[in-house]
Amino acid sequence: MGANELKSLFADGSVIDSLRALNARVGLGILDLTPNRASIVRKLNGAGIPVVAWLLLPMEQGYWLNVNNALQAAARYHAFKRWTEEYGLLWAGIGLDIEPDIREVERFVTDRPRLLRTLIYRLFNNQRFRAAQAAYKALVNKMQLDGYQVDSYHIPLMVDERRTGSTLLQRVAGLVDVPSDREVLMPYTSFLRPYGPGILWSYAADAQSLGIGSTGGGVDVAGLSEVPPLDWEELARDLRLARYWSDEIHIFSLEGCIEGEFLARLIDFNWDGPVEIPYENARVIDRLRRGLRVILWVSARPYLILVGLVGFLWLLMRIRPKKRSDA
Repeated sequence: MGANELKSLFADGSVIDSLRALNARVGLGILDLTPNRASIVRKLNGAGIPVVAWLLLPMEQGYWLNVNNALQAAARYHAFKRWTEEYGLLWAGIGLDIEPDIREVERFVTDRPRLLRTLIYRLFNNQRFRAAQAAYKALVNKMQLDGYQVDSYHIPLMVDERRTGSTLLQRVAGLVDVPSDREVLMPYTSFLRPYGPGILWSYAADAQSLGIGSTGGGVDVAGLSEVPPLDWEELARDLRLARYWSDEIHIFSLEGCIEGEFLARLIDFNWDGPVEIPYENARVIDRLRRGLRVILWVSARPYLILVGLVGFLWLLMRIRPKKRSDA
Protein backbone atom coordinates (compact mmCIF):
# COMPACT_ATOMS: atom_id res chain seq x y z
CA MET A 1 0.00 0.00 0.00
CA GLY A 2 1.02 3.60 -0.54
CA ALA A 3 2.17 5.51 2.54
CA ASN A 4 -1.05 7.50 2.87
CA GLU A 5 -3.24 4.40 2.47
CA LEU A 6 -1.07 2.60 4.98
CA LYS A 7 -1.45 5.42 7.49
CA SER A 8 -5.24 5.24 7.13
CA LEU A 9 -5.17 1.46 7.57
CA PHE A 10 -3.55 1.73 10.99
CA ALA A 11 -5.35 4.91 12.08
CA ASP A 12 -7.97 2.72 13.73
CA GLY A 13 -6.39 1.18 16.82
CA SER A 14 -8.59 -1.91 16.46
CA VAL A 15 -6.33 -3.27 13.69
CA ILE A 16 -3.30 -3.25 15.99
CA ASP A 17 -5.41 -4.71 18.81
CA SER A 18 -6.47 -7.56 16.52
CA LEU A 19 -2.89 -8.24 15.41
CA ARG A 20 -1.79 -8.41 19.04
CA ALA A 21 -4.65 -10.77 19.88
CA LEU A 22 -3.58 -13.00 16.99
CA ASN A 23 0.07 -12.91 18.08
CA ALA A 24 0.70 -12.09 14.42
CA ARG A 25 3.55 -10.46 12.60
CA VAL A 26 3.18 -8.14 9.62
CA GLY A 27 5.10 -8.37 6.35
CA LEU A 28 5.22 -4.74 5.27
CA GLY A 29 5.84 -3.95 1.61
CA ILE A 30 8.67 -1.43 1.40
CA LEU A 31 7.43 0.56 -1.59
CA ASP A 32 9.24 3.71 -0.50
CA LEU A 33 11.72 4.91 2.10
CA THR A 34 9.73 7.86 3.39
CA PRO A 35 9.11 9.38 6.83
CA ASN A 36 5.43 8.37 6.57
CA ARG A 37 6.23 4.69 6.12
CA ALA A 38 8.83 4.88 8.88
CA SER A 39 6.20 6.31 11.25
CA ILE A 40 3.97 3.27 10.63
CA VAL A 41 6.86 0.89 11.35
CA ARG A 42 7.63 2.74 14.57
CA LYS A 43 3.95 2.57 15.55
CA LEU A 44 3.96 -1.21 15.08
CA ASN A 45 7.30 -1.48 16.89
CA GLY A 46 5.82 0.45 19.83
CA ALA A 47 2.80 -1.87 19.91
CA GLY A 48 5.05 -4.93 20.10
CA ILE A 49 4.05 -6.27 16.68
CA PRO A 50 6.97 -7.87 14.79
CA VAL A 51 7.43 -6.39 11.32
CA VAL A 52 9.15 -8.12 8.41
CA ALA A 53 10.55 -5.78 5.75
CA TRP A 54 9.18 -7.09 2.44
CA LEU A 55 11.60 -5.56 -0.04
CA LEU A 56 10.10 -4.32 -3.29
CA LEU A 57 11.40 -2.22 -6.17
CA PRO A 58 9.83 0.58 -8.19
CA MET A 59 7.59 -0.55 -11.04
CA GLU A 60 10.12 0.62 -13.64
CA GLN A 61 12.65 -1.80 -12.09
CA GLY A 62 10.32 -4.82 -12.11
CA TYR A 63 8.69 -4.51 -8.66
CA TRP A 64 9.33 -8.13 -7.57
CA LEU A 65 12.87 -9.51 -7.36
CA ASN A 66 14.11 -11.54 -10.34
CA VAL A 67 16.93 -12.05 -12.82
CA ASN A 68 16.41 -8.58 -14.30
CA ASN A 69 17.08 -6.57 -11.16
CA ALA A 70 19.66 -8.25 -8.92
CA LEU A 71 21.85 -5.13 -8.87
CA GLN A 72 18.89 -2.86 -8.14
CA ALA A 73 17.85 -5.19 -5.29
CA ALA A 74 21.29 -4.85 -3.70
CA ALA A 75 21.17 -1.06 -4.04
CA ARG A 76 17.68 -1.05 -2.53
CA TYR A 77 18.89 -3.01 0.48
CA HIS A 78 21.72 -0.58 1.15
CA ALA A 79 19.28 2.36 0.93
CA PHE A 80 16.90 0.44 3.21
CA LYS A 81 19.68 0.04 5.81
CA ARG A 82 20.38 3.78 5.82
CA TRP A 83 16.66 4.54 6.18
CA THR A 84 16.36 1.99 9.01
CA GLU A 85 19.26 3.56 10.89
CA GLU A 86 17.98 7.11 10.32
CA TYR A 87 14.59 6.37 11.89
CA GLY A 88 15.64 3.73 14.41
CA LEU A 89 13.38 1.02 12.97
CA LEU A 90 13.22 -2.56 14.27
CA TRP A 91 12.69 -5.54 11.98
CA ALA A 92 11.84 -9.18 12.66
CA GLY A 93 13.38 -10.15 9.33
CA ILE A 94 13.53 -9.40 5.63
CA GLY A 95 11.31 -10.93 2.96
CA LEU A 96 12.45 -11.41 -0.65
CA ASP A 97 9.57 -11.89 -3.08
CA ILE A 98 10.90 -13.82 -6.09
CA GLU A 99 8.47 -13.45 -8.98
CA PRO A 100 8.64 -12.55 -12.68
CA ASP A 101 9.27 -8.96 -13.68
CA ILE A 102 5.94 -7.15 -13.38
CA ARG A 103 6.54 -5.47 -16.74
CA GLU A 104 6.73 -8.92 -18.36
CA VAL A 105 3.58 -10.07 -16.58
CA GLU A 106 1.75 -7.09 -18.09
CA ARG A 107 3.38 -7.73 -21.48
CA PHE A 108 1.86 -11.22 -21.41
CA VAL A 109 -1.50 -9.49 -21.80
CA THR A 110 -0.52 -6.67 -24.15
CA ASP A 111 2.40 -7.86 -26.31
CA ARG A 112 2.92 -11.63 -26.28
CA PRO A 113 5.08 -11.88 -29.45
CA ARG A 114 7.64 -9.50 -27.98
CA LEU A 115 7.56 -11.35 -24.66
CA LEU A 116 8.09 -14.68 -26.45
CA ARG A 117 11.25 -13.36 -28.11
CA THR A 118 12.51 -12.25 -24.70
CA LEU A 119 11.84 -15.67 -23.15
CA ILE A 120 13.57 -17.55 -25.97
CA TYR A 121 16.64 -15.31 -25.70
CA ARG A 122 16.72 -15.80 -21.93
CA LEU A 123 16.49 -19.57 -22.29
CA PHE A 124 19.92 -19.66 -23.90
CA ASN A 125 21.53 -16.86 -21.88
CA ASN A 126 22.83 -18.98 -19.03
CA GLN A 127 25.59 -16.52 -18.14
CA ARG A 128 23.10 -13.82 -17.20
CA PHE A 129 21.15 -16.23 -15.03
CA ARG A 130 24.28 -17.41 -13.20
CA ALA A 131 25.37 -13.83 -12.55
CA ALA A 132 21.98 -13.01 -11.00
CA GLN A 133 22.08 -16.21 -8.96
CA ALA A 134 25.48 -15.28 -7.51
CA ALA A 135 24.37 -11.68 -6.84
CA TYR A 136 21.29 -12.77 -4.86
CA LYS A 137 23.30 -15.33 -2.90
CA ALA A 138 25.76 -12.59 -1.94
CA LEU A 139 22.88 -10.27 -1.00
CA VAL A 140 21.30 -12.87 1.30
CA ASN A 141 24.69 -13.52 2.91
CA LYS A 142 25.05 -9.78 3.55
CA MET A 143 21.60 -9.59 5.14
CA GLN A 144 22.37 -12.54 7.39
CA LEU A 145 25.70 -11.04 8.43
CA ASP A 146 23.78 -7.88 9.31
CA GLY A 147 21.74 -10.00 11.74
CA TYR A 148 18.51 -10.45 9.76
CA GLN A 149 16.50 -13.61 9.27
CA VAL A 150 15.74 -13.82 5.56
CA ASP A 151 12.52 -15.24 4.13
CA SER A 152 12.15 -16.06 0.45
CA TYR A 153 8.69 -16.11 -1.12
CA HIS A 154 8.67 -18.56 -4.03
CA ILE A 155 6.14 -19.91 -6.51
CA PRO A 156 5.51 -23.63 -5.83
CA LEU A 157 7.08 -24.81 -9.12
CA MET A 158 10.46 -23.94 -7.65
CA VAL A 159 10.22 -27.13 -5.56
CA ASP A 160 9.98 -29.34 -8.66
CA GLU A 161 12.82 -27.53 -10.40
CA ARG A 162 15.09 -27.80 -7.38
CA ARG A 163 14.37 -31.50 -6.98
CA THR A 164 15.46 -32.26 -10.56
CA GLY A 165 18.51 -30.01 -10.60
CA SER A 166 17.03 -28.01 -13.48
CA THR A 167 17.05 -24.26 -14.09
CA LEU A 168 14.73 -24.32 -17.12
CA LEU A 169 11.74 -22.63 -15.47
CA GLN A 170 13.94 -20.09 -13.74
CA ARG A 171 15.68 -19.07 -16.95
CA VAL A 172 12.44 -18.80 -18.91
CA ALA A 173 10.47 -16.91 -16.24
CA GLY A 174 13.40 -14.85 -15.01
CA LEU A 175 13.30 -16.37 -11.53
CA VAL A 176 16.13 -17.22 -9.14
CA ASP A 177 16.13 -19.94 -6.48
CA VAL A 178 17.26 -17.70 -3.64
CA PRO A 179 18.60 -19.51 -0.55
CA SER A 180 17.20 -18.22 2.72
CA ASP A 181 16.53 -19.05 6.35
CA ARG A 182 12.89 -19.86 5.59
CA GLU A 183 11.15 -20.52 2.30
CA VAL A 184 7.50 -19.56 1.97
CA LEU A 185 5.64 -21.24 -0.90
CA MET A 186 2.72 -19.28 -2.37
CA PRO A 187 0.00 -21.63 -3.72
CA TYR A 188 -2.63 -18.88 -3.88
CA THR A 189 -5.86 -20.74 -4.53
CA SER A 190 -7.78 -17.63 -5.61
CA PHE A 191 -5.70 -17.56 -8.82
CA LEU A 192 -5.87 -21.34 -9.34
CA ARG A 193 -9.59 -22.12 -9.21
CA PRO A 194 -10.94 -24.79 -9.38
CA TYR A 195 -7.70 -26.73 -8.79
CA GLY A 196 -6.38 -24.48 -6.04
CA PRO A 197 -7.06 -26.74 -3.01
CA GLY A 198 -5.43 -29.71 -4.76
CA ILE A 199 -2.36 -27.62 -5.65
CA LEU A 200 -2.10 -26.34 -2.08
CA TRP A 201 -2.35 -29.87 -0.68
CA SER A 202 0.13 -31.29 -3.21
CA TYR A 203 2.83 -28.71 -2.47
CA ALA A 204 2.20 -28.28 1.26
CA ALA A 205 4.32 -31.30 2.19
CA ASP A 206 7.36 -29.61 0.57
CA ALA A 207 6.90 -26.25 2.29
CA GLN A 208 8.73 -24.87 5.30
CA SER A 209 5.97 -22.30 5.51
CA LEU A 210 2.84 -21.67 3.45
CA GLY A 211 1.43 -18.45 2.06
CA ILE A 212 -2.28 -18.53 1.25
CA GLY A 213 -4.44 -16.00 -0.54
CA SER A 214 -5.38 -13.79 -2.00
CA THR A 215 -7.94 -12.06 0.16
CA GLY A 216 -7.63 -8.95 -1.99
CA GLY A 217 -5.38 -5.93 -2.12
CA GLY A 218 -1.87 -5.95 -3.48
CA VAL A 219 -0.46 -4.62 -6.72
CA ASP A 220 -2.76 -3.90 -9.66
CA VAL A 221 -1.68 -6.23 -12.49
CA ALA A 222 -3.58 -6.50 -15.76
CA GLY A 223 -5.43 -9.81 -15.92
CA LEU A 224 -4.90 -10.66 -12.24
CA SER A 225 -6.63 -7.83 -10.43
CA GLU A 226 -9.97 -8.98 -11.91
CA VAL A 227 -9.70 -12.38 -10.18
CA PRO A 228 -12.19 -12.56 -7.27
CA PRO A 229 -10.47 -12.76 -3.86
CA LEU A 230 -11.07 -15.56 -1.41
CA ASP A 231 -14.33 -15.41 0.49
CA TRP A 232 -14.45 -16.42 4.15
CA GLU A 233 -15.33 -20.07 3.45
CA GLU A 234 -12.42 -20.42 1.01
CA LEU A 235 -10.00 -18.74 3.41
CA ALA A 236 -11.13 -20.97 6.28
CA ARG A 237 -10.67 -24.05 4.07
CA ASP A 238 -7.15 -23.00 3.04
CA LEU A 239 -6.16 -22.21 6.64
CA ARG A 240 -7.23 -25.64 7.83
CA LEU A 241 -5.53 -27.41 4.92
CA ALA A 242 -2.31 -25.46 5.50
CA ARG A 243 -2.42 -26.20 9.23
CA TYR A 244 -2.09 -29.93 8.50
CA TRP A 245 1.44 -29.25 7.24
CA SER A 246 2.78 -26.05 8.76
CA ASP A 247 2.78 -24.11 12.02
CA GLU A 248 3.73 -20.94 10.14
CA ILE A 249 1.06 -19.58 7.83
CA HIS A 250 1.18 -16.32 5.89
CA ILE A 251 -2.03 -14.69 4.65
CA PHE A 252 -1.93 -12.30 1.72
CA SER A 253 -3.03 -9.70 2.48
CA LEU A 254 -3.72 -7.77 5.67
CA GLU A 255 -5.65 -5.05 3.87
CA GLY A 256 -7.73 -7.73 2.12
CA CYS A 257 -8.58 -9.34 5.47
CA ILE A 258 -9.64 -5.98 6.85
CA GLU A 259 -11.76 -5.14 3.83
CA GLY A 260 -13.40 -8.58 3.92
CA GLU A 261 -13.96 -8.25 7.70
CA PHE A 262 -11.91 -11.41 8.29
CA LEU A 263 -9.45 -10.07 10.86
CA ALA A 264 -11.75 -10.25 13.89
CA ARG A 265 -13.01 -13.68 12.81
CA LEU A 266 -9.44 -15.01 12.73
CA ILE A 267 -8.99 -14.31 16.45
CA ASP A 268 -11.46 -17.03 17.46
CA PHE A 269 -10.91 -19.18 14.38
CA ASN A 270 -11.76 -22.86 14.87
CA TRP A 271 -8.72 -24.66 13.48
CA ASP A 272 -10.35 -28.04 14.14
CA GLY A 273 -13.45 -27.26 12.10
CA PRO A 274 -14.50 -29.57 9.26
CA VAL A 275 -12.57 -29.42 6.01
CA GLU A 276 -12.70 -31.61 2.92
CA ILE A 277 -9.26 -32.93 2.05
CA PRO A 278 -8.89 -32.62 -1.77
CA TYR A 279 -7.33 -36.07 -2.26
CA GLU A 280 -8.62 -36.69 -5.79
CA ASN A 281 -7.72 -33.21 -7.01
CA ALA A 282 -4.28 -33.48 -5.39
CA ARG A 283 -3.64 -36.85 -7.08
CA VAL A 284 -4.22 -35.23 -10.47
CA ILE A 285 -1.78 -32.45 -9.56
CA ASP A 286 0.74 -35.01 -8.31
CA ARG A 287 0.64 -36.82 -11.68
CA LEU A 288 1.13 -33.55 -13.53
CA ARG A 289 4.06 -32.70 -11.28
CA ARG A 290 5.69 -36.07 -11.96
CA GLY A 291 5.41 -35.44 -15.69
CA LEU A 292 6.85 -31.96 -15.26
CA ARG A 293 9.76 -33.29 -13.23
CA VAL A 294 10.63 -35.74 -16.03
CA ILE A 295 10.84 -32.84 -18.49
CA LEU A 296 12.87 -30.75 -16.06
CA TRP A 297 15.20 -33.66 -15.26
CA VAL A 298 15.93 -34.26 -18.93
CA SER A 299 16.40 -30.52 -19.55
CA ALA A 300 19.13 -30.50 -16.92
CA ARG A 301 20.91 -33.38 -18.70
CA PRO A 302 20.80 -32.55 -22.43
CA TYR A 303 23.65 -34.94 -23.12
CA LEU A 304 21.20 -37.79 -22.54
CA ILE A 305 19.20 -36.60 -25.55
CA LEU A 306 22.37 -36.61 -27.65
CA VAL A 307 23.36 -40.08 -26.41
CA GLY A 308 19.86 -41.37 -27.12
CA LEU A 309 19.88 -39.89 -30.63
CA VAL A 310 23.29 -41.42 -31.40
CA GLY A 311 22.13 -44.78 -30.11
CA PHE A 312 18.98 -44.62 -32.20
CA LEU A 313 20.96 -43.82 -35.36
CA TRP A 314 23.38 -46.64 -34.58
CA LEU A 315 20.48 -49.08 -34.33
CA LEU A 316 19.08 -47.87 -37.64
CA MET A 317 22.41 -48.51 -39.31
CA ARG A 318 22.66 -51.99 -37.80
CA ILE A 319 19.27 -53.05 -39.01
CA ARG A 320 19.54 -54.39 -42.55
CA PRO A 321 16.59 -55.42 -44.68
CA LYS A 322 16.40 -59.15 -45.40
CA LYS A 323 17.26 -60.20 -48.94
CA ARG A 324 14.37 -61.68 -50.85
CA SER A 325 15.03 -65.19 -52.21
CA ASP A 326 13.62 -66.28 -55.55
CA ALA A 327 11.09 -69.10 -55.47
